[in-house]
Amino acid sequence: QVQLVESGGGLVQPGGSLRLSCEASGSIFSINVMGWYRQAPGKQRELVARITSGGVPNYADSVKGRFAISRDNSKNTVYLRMNSLKPEDTAVYYCHSVFSNGIRFSDIWGQGTQVTVSS
Repeated sequence: QVQLVESGGGLVQPGGSLRLSCEASGSIFSINVMGWYRQAPGKQRELVARITSGGVPNYADSVKGRFAISRDNSKNTVYLRMNSLKPEDTAVYYCHSVFSNGIRFSDIWGQGTQVTVSS
């Protein structure tokens, strides 16, 4: 069984920074894409950023220039560095991964971590 464990959320003032981490563990042969999504109250879940196994990132327009995604393949971990945070970044952030167990590809979601930007 594969699981994603997230950490790093919390309360931060506008303009502040946070770093989220997400580690995949279990019966993993390889990990393809890893990424972060977020869902604010009353809104749909949306892509924040994702990164391929080769390290190519992709960002939502709303976070370009403020957020940076990275991954450590040796640790099956993806990070999201969030700078210049705004109140509108407040949401539950979910880690997502597409992985192979050596037989087939599947995807999995983390449990979510709350990020609140408020003074």
